[in-house]
Amino acid sequence: MNIINLQNIHVEEAMELALSNYRDEQQFVKELPHMRNIPDLNEFAENGLGVAAFENKRMIGFLCCTPPFDNAFRATDVKGIFSPMGANAAVSEDRPKVYAAMYQAAGEKWVRSGAVSHAICLYAHDEEIQRQFYRYGFGLRCLDAVRPMELIDCEPCADYDFTELPKTECYSVYPLHLALNRHYCESPFFMSRKPETQEEFTISSMQEEGRYFVAKQNGKLCAYLKISASGETFVATGSTYRHIRGAYCLPEHRGKGVYQNLLNYAISTLKREGYSGLGVNFESFNPTGRGFWLKYFTAYTNSVVRRIDERITQRSL
Repeated sequence: MNIINLQNIHVEEAMELALSNYRDEQQFVKELPHMRNIPDLNEFAENGLGVAAFENKRMIGFLCCTPPFDNAFRATDVKGIFSPMGANAAVSEDRPKVYAAMYQAAGEKWVRSGAVSHAICLYAHDEEIQRQFYRYGFGLRCLDAVRPMELIDCEPCADYDFTELPKTECYSVYPLHLALNRHYCESPFFMSRKPETQEEFTISSMQEEGRYFVAKQNGKLCAYLKISASGETFVATGSTYRHIRGAYCLPEHRGKGVYQNLLNYAISTLKREGYSGLGVNFESFNPTGRGFWLKYFTAYTNSVVRRIDERITQRSL
Protein backbone atom coordinates (compact mmCIF):
# COMPACT_ATOMS: atom_id res chain seq x y z
CA MET A 1 0.00 0.00 0.00
CA ASN A 2 1.30 3.43 -0.99
CA ILE A 3 -0.06 6.55 0.77
CA ILE A 4 0.32 9.77 -1.24
CA ASN A 5 -1.06 13.30 -1.20
CA LEU A 6 -4.58 13.58 -2.63
CA GLN A 7 -4.45 15.75 -5.77
CA ASN A 8 -6.96 16.98 -8.33
CA ILE A 9 -5.96 14.23 -10.74
CA HIS A 10 -7.28 11.70 -8.19
CA VAL A 11 -10.68 13.32 -7.68
CA GLU A 12 -12.65 11.44 -10.33
CA GLU A 13 -11.49 8.07 -9.02
CA ALA A 14 -12.12 9.18 -5.44
CA MET A 15 -15.67 10.27 -6.23
CA GLU A 16 -16.44 6.93 -7.83
CA LEU A 17 -15.18 5.15 -4.72
CA ALA A 18 -17.20 7.45 -2.46
CA LEU A 19 -20.36 6.83 -4.48
CA SER A 20 -19.81 3.09 -4.17
CA ASN A 21 -19.55 3.40 -0.36
CA TYR A 22 -22.74 5.49 -0.30
CA ARG A 23 -24.60 2.81 -2.24
CA ASP A 24 -23.39 0.23 0.26
CA GLU A 25 -25.06 2.24 3.04
CA GLN A 26 -28.23 2.50 0.95
CA GLN A 27 -28.59 -1.25 1.24
CA PHE A 28 -29.18 -0.76 4.97
CA VAL A 29 -31.06 2.55 4.87
CA LYS A 30 -33.71 2.43 2.16
CA GLU A 31 -34.84 5.98 2.97
CA LEU A 32 -31.62 7.42 1.51
CA PRO A 33 -32.20 9.00 -1.92
CA HIS A 34 -30.68 7.71 -5.12
CA MET A 35 -27.57 9.73 -5.98
CA ARG A 36 -25.91 9.76 -9.38
CA ASN A 37 -22.87 11.66 -8.17
CA ILE A 38 -20.98 12.60 -5.02
CA PRO A 39 -20.39 16.35 -4.49
CA ASP A 40 -17.21 17.57 -6.13
CA LEU A 41 -14.03 16.94 -4.12
CA ASN A 42 -11.65 19.30 -5.93
CA GLU A 43 -11.69 21.86 -3.09
CA PHE A 44 -10.67 19.13 -0.66
CA ALA A 45 -7.84 18.03 -2.95
CA GLU A 46 -6.59 21.59 -3.24
CA ASN A 47 -6.23 22.32 0.50
CA GLY A 48 -3.33 19.87 0.79
CA LEU A 49 -4.73 18.04 3.81
CA GLY A 50 -5.96 14.89 2.09
CA VAL A 51 -4.32 11.57 1.32
CA ALA A 52 -5.00 8.68 -1.04
CA ALA A 53 -4.07 5.02 -0.75
CA PHE A 54 -2.95 3.14 -3.85
CA GLU A 55 -2.07 -0.46 -4.55
CA ASN A 56 -0.74 -1.48 -7.97
CA LYS A 57 -1.83 1.91 -9.41
CA ARG A 58 -5.38 1.36 -8.18
CA MET A 59 -6.93 3.72 -5.63
CA ILE A 60 -8.07 1.71 -2.64
CA GLY A 61 -9.01 4.63 -0.41
CA PHE A 62 -8.86 8.34 0.26
CA LEU A 63 -9.32 10.62 3.28
CA CYS A 64 -9.67 14.40 3.02
CA CYS A 65 -11.12 17.18 5.13
CA THR A 66 -12.12 20.81 5.46
CA PRO A 67 -9.53 23.49 6.20
CA PRO A 68 -8.95 24.01 9.96
CA PHE A 69 -11.62 26.09 11.71
CA ASP A 70 -11.72 27.78 15.12
CA ASN A 71 -13.85 26.75 18.10
CA ALA A 72 -14.43 23.15 17.08
CA PHE A 73 -18.04 22.12 17.76
CA ARG A 74 -18.65 25.68 19.02
CA ALA A 75 -17.80 24.32 22.46
CA THR A 76 -13.99 24.29 22.52
CA ASP A 77 -11.22 26.83 22.14
CA VAL A 78 -9.16 24.76 19.71
CA LYS A 79 -8.91 24.40 15.95
CA GLY A 80 -10.67 21.46 14.37
CA ILE A 81 -10.99 19.72 11.02
CA PHE A 82 -13.87 17.65 9.68
CA SER A 83 -14.01 14.96 7.02
CA PRO A 84 -17.67 15.06 5.98
CA MET A 85 -19.79 12.35 4.43
CA GLY A 86 -18.37 11.52 1.00
CA ALA A 87 -14.93 12.97 1.80
CA ASN A 88 -13.50 9.56 2.74
CA ALA A 89 -13.95 6.06 1.35
CA ALA A 90 -12.18 2.74 0.83
CA VAL A 91 -12.56 -0.51 -1.07
CA SER A 92 -14.25 -3.44 0.65
CA GLU A 93 -11.15 -5.55 1.24
CA ASP A 94 -8.89 -4.76 4.22
CA ARG A 95 -10.86 -1.58 4.95
CA PRO A 96 -9.68 -1.14 8.57
CA LYS A 97 -6.06 -1.50 7.48
CA VAL A 98 -6.53 1.05 4.67
CA TYR A 99 -8.22 3.60 6.95
CA ALA A 100 -5.59 3.09 9.65
CA ALA A 101 -2.77 3.87 7.22
CA MET A 102 -4.61 6.85 5.73
CA TYR A 103 -5.34 8.46 9.09
CA GLN A 104 -1.74 8.00 10.22
CA ALA A 105 -0.62 10.01 7.19
CA ALA A 106 -3.46 12.54 7.18
CA GLY A 107 -3.38 13.05 10.94
CA GLU A 108 0.20 14.30 10.75
CA LYS A 109 -0.87 16.92 8.20
CA TRP A 110 -3.83 17.96 10.33
CA VAL A 111 -1.67 18.49 13.40
CA ARG A 112 0.85 20.49 11.38
CA SER A 113 -2.02 22.73 10.29
CA GLY A 114 -2.85 23.41 13.96
CA ALA A 115 -5.97 21.24 14.16
CA VAL A 116 -6.11 19.15 17.34
CA SER A 117 -9.79 18.16 17.14
CA HIS A 118 -10.25 15.58 14.38
CA ALA A 119 -13.77 14.64 13.29
CA ILE A 120 -14.60 12.07 10.60
CA CYS A 121 -18.07 11.19 9.30
CA LEU A 122 -18.46 7.44 8.74
CA TYR A 123 -21.45 5.44 7.58
CA ALA A 124 -23.52 4.08 10.43
CA HIS A 125 -23.37 0.48 9.25
CA ASP A 126 -19.64 0.49 8.55
CA GLU A 127 -18.84 -0.98 11.96
CA GLU A 128 -15.39 -2.32 11.05
CA ILE A 129 -14.13 1.18 10.26
CA GLN A 130 -15.70 2.59 13.42
CA ARG A 131 -13.86 0.00 15.51
CA GLN A 132 -10.59 0.95 13.82
CA PHE A 133 -11.04 4.60 14.75
CA TYR A 134 -11.99 3.63 18.31
CA ARG A 135 -8.62 1.87 18.48
CA TYR A 136 -7.03 5.15 17.44
CA GLY A 137 -8.66 7.02 20.32
CA PHE A 138 -11.76 8.34 18.59
CA GLY A 139 -15.20 8.35 20.17
CA LEU A 140 -18.69 8.60 18.76
CA ARG A 141 -20.03 12.16 18.69
CA CYS A 142 -22.87 12.82 16.21
CA LEU A 143 -25.36 10.86 14.15
CA ASP A 144 -27.40 11.72 11.07
CA ALA A 145 -30.72 9.95 10.63
CA VAL A 146 -33.59 10.02 8.15
CA ARG A 147 -37.21 8.88 7.82
CA PRO A 148 -39.89 9.05 5.14
CA MET A 149 -42.41 11.87 5.55
CA GLU A 150 -45.00 9.54 7.07
CA LEU A 151 -46.88 9.82 10.36
CA ILE A 152 -45.57 7.94 13.39
CA ASP A 153 -47.89 5.76 15.46
CA CYS A 154 -48.89 7.56 18.65
CA GLU A 155 -51.90 8.45 20.80
CA PRO A 156 -53.32 11.98 20.38
CA CYS A 157 -52.78 14.66 23.05
CA ALA A 158 -56.13 16.28 23.77
CA ASP A 159 -54.78 18.93 26.15
CA TYR A 160 -52.30 20.45 23.71
CA ASP A 161 -52.50 22.65 20.65
CA PHE A 162 -50.07 22.28 17.75
CA THR A 163 -49.31 24.99 15.24
CA GLU A 164 -46.65 26.61 13.06
CA LEU A 165 -45.55 30.01 14.23
CA PRO A 166 -45.62 32.99 11.85
CA LYS A 167 -42.09 34.21 11.12
CA THR A 168 -42.81 37.38 13.08
CA GLU A 169 -43.38 35.30 16.24
CA CYS A 170 -40.21 33.20 16.20
CA TYR A 171 -38.90 35.31 19.10
CA SER A 172 -41.37 33.50 21.41
CA VAL A 173 -39.25 30.33 21.13
CA TYR A 174 -36.29 32.08 22.77
CA PRO A 175 -36.99 30.91 26.38
CA LEU A 176 -36.93 27.29 25.18
CA HIS A 177 -33.77 28.02 23.21
CA LEU A 178 -32.14 29.16 26.47
CA ALA A 179 -33.44 26.05 28.27
CA LEU A 180 -31.87 23.89 25.55
CA ASN A 181 -28.53 25.67 26.04
CA ARG A 182 -28.69 25.03 29.79
CA HIS A 183 -29.47 21.39 29.03
CA TYR A 184 -26.33 21.22 26.87
CA CYS A 185 -24.24 22.26 29.88
CA GLU A 186 -25.46 19.37 32.03
CA SER A 187 -24.01 15.88 32.34
CA PRO A 188 -23.36 13.93 30.16
CA PHE A 189 -23.29 16.76 27.56
CA PHE A 190 -20.81 19.24 29.08
CA MET A 191 -21.22 21.52 26.03
CA SER A 192 -20.72 25.10 27.18
CA ARG A 193 -21.92 27.08 24.18
CA LYS A 194 -22.48 30.80 24.54
CA PRO A 195 -26.20 31.40 24.06
CA GLU A 196 -27.45 34.02 21.63
CA THR A 197 -29.24 37.08 22.87
CA GLN A 198 -32.93 37.28 22.00
CA GLU A 199 -32.14 39.79 19.27
CA GLU A 200 -29.39 37.56 17.83
CA PHE A 201 -31.70 34.55 18.01
CA THR A 202 -34.48 36.38 16.17
CA ILE A 203 -32.16 37.73 13.48
CA SER A 204 -30.48 34.37 12.86
CA SER A 205 -33.85 32.60 12.74
CA MET A 206 -35.09 35.03 10.11
CA GLN A 207 -31.88 34.75 8.08
CA GLU A 208 -31.91 30.95 8.15
CA GLU A 209 -35.56 30.92 7.08
CA GLY A 210 -36.23 28.24 9.67
CA ARG A 211 -39.81 27.22 10.37
CA TYR A 212 -40.93 26.74 13.96
CA PHE A 213 -43.60 24.19 14.84
CA VAL A 214 -44.72 24.39 18.46
CA ALA A 215 -46.87 22.71 21.09
CA LYS A 216 -48.85 24.81 23.54
CA GLN A 217 -50.87 24.04 26.65
CA ASN A 218 -53.30 26.68 27.85
CA GLY A 219 -51.64 29.12 25.48
CA LYS A 220 -48.14 28.55 26.91
CA LEU A 221 -45.42 27.25 24.62
CA CYS A 222 -43.96 23.97 25.95
CA ALA A 223 -42.13 22.39 22.98
CA TYR A 224 -40.72 23.40 19.62
CA LEU A 225 -39.35 21.88 16.44
CA LYS A 226 -37.24 23.92 14.02
CA ILE A 227 -37.33 22.82 10.39
CA SER A 228 -34.77 23.98 7.81
CA ALA A 229 -34.11 23.32 4.15
CA SER A 230 -30.78 21.55 4.65
CA GLY A 231 -28.74 19.54 7.12
CA GLU A 232 -25.21 18.30 7.71
CA THR A 233 -24.69 15.86 4.80
CA PHE A 234 -24.86 16.01 1.02
CA VAL A 235 -28.18 14.12 0.99
CA ALA A 236 -29.70 16.53 3.53
CA THR A 237 -30.87 19.01 0.92
CA GLY A 238 -33.05 19.27 -2.15
CA SER A 239 -36.60 20.11 -3.14
CA THR A 240 -38.16 17.07 -1.45
CA TYR A 241 -36.16 17.05 1.80
CA ARG A 242 -36.42 18.98 5.07
CA HIS A 243 -34.22 18.85 8.19
CA ILE A 244 -34.73 19.23 11.94
CA ARG A 245 -32.26 21.86 13.19
CA GLY A 246 -33.57 22.40 16.71
CA ALA A 247 -35.85 20.58 19.14
CA TYR A 248 -36.77 20.87 22.79
CA CYS A 249 -39.59 19.96 25.15
CA LEU A 250 -39.89 21.25 28.71
CA PRO A 251 -39.21 18.40 31.17
CA GLU A 252 -42.65 18.57 32.81
CA HIS A 253 -44.33 17.84 29.47
CA ARG A 254 -42.23 14.83 28.52
CA GLY A 255 -43.56 11.28 28.53
CA LYS A 256 -47.05 12.41 27.50
CA GLY A 257 -46.76 11.99 23.75
CA VAL A 258 -46.40 15.73 23.19
CA TYR A 259 -43.33 15.52 21.02
CA GLN A 260 -44.63 12.61 18.96
CA ASN A 261 -47.76 14.63 18.18
CA LEU A 262 -45.74 17.75 17.43
CA LEU A 263 -43.59 15.75 15.03
CA ASN A 264 -46.72 14.36 13.37
CA TYR A 265 -48.16 17.85 12.99
CA ALA A 266 -44.98 19.01 11.23
CA ILE A 267 -44.89 15.87 9.07
CA SER A 268 -48.52 16.35 8.00
CA THR A 269 -47.84 19.96 7.03
CA LEU A 270 -44.64 19.20 5.14
CA LYS A 271 -46.10 16.18 3.34
CA ARG A 272 -48.99 18.31 2.03
CA GLU A 273 -46.37 20.69 0.63
CA GLY A 274 -44.74 17.87 -1.33
CA TYR A 275 -41.77 16.94 0.89
CA SER A 276 -41.02 13.22 1.14
CA GLY A 277 -37.99 12.95 3.47
CA LEU A 278 -37.17 14.28 6.94
CA GLY A 279 -33.76 14.19 8.60
CA VAL A 280 -32.12 15.03 11.90
CA ASN A 281 -28.60 15.35 13.32
CA PHE A 282 -27.98 14.77 17.04
CA GLU A 283 -25.27 14.07 19.60
CA SER A 284 -24.70 10.47 20.64
CA PHE A 285 -24.28 11.55 24.27
CA ASN A 286 -27.80 12.99 24.45
CA PRO A 287 -29.53 10.05 26.18
CA THR A 288 -33.08 11.40 25.86
CA GLY A 289 -32.71 12.70 22.33
CA ARG A 290 -30.80 9.67 21.06
CA GLY A 291 -33.47 7.31 22.32
CA PHE A 292 -36.25 9.39 20.77
CA TRP A 293 -34.69 9.99 17.37
CA LEU A 294 -33.52 6.40 16.84
CA LYS A 295 -37.01 5.16 17.67
CA TYR A 296 -38.48 7.04 14.72
CA PHE A 297 -35.52 7.67 12.38
CA THR A 298 -32.85 5.41 10.84
CA ALA A 299 -29.21 6.43 11.37
CA TYR A 300 -26.99 6.52 8.29
CA THR A 301 -23.86 8.25 9.63
CA ASN A 302 -21.80 8.05 12.79
CA SER A 303 -19.27 10.85 13.19
CA VAL A 304 -16.27 10.04 15.36
CA VAL A 305 -14.05 12.60 17.06
CA ARG A 306 -10.62 12.66 18.65
CA ARG A 307 -9.11 15.58 20.54
CA ILE A 308 -5.38 15.17 20.87
CA ASP A 309 -2.98 16.84 23.29
CA GLU A 310 -2.64 20.35 21.84
CA ARG A 311 0.88 20.59 23.26
CA ILE A 312 2.00 18.37 20.38
CA THR A 313 1.74 21.43 18.12
CA GLN A 314 4.69 22.93 20.02
CA ARG A 315 6.91 20.11 18.81
CA SER A 316 8.27 19.75 15.29
CA LEU A 317 6.78 16.83 13.36
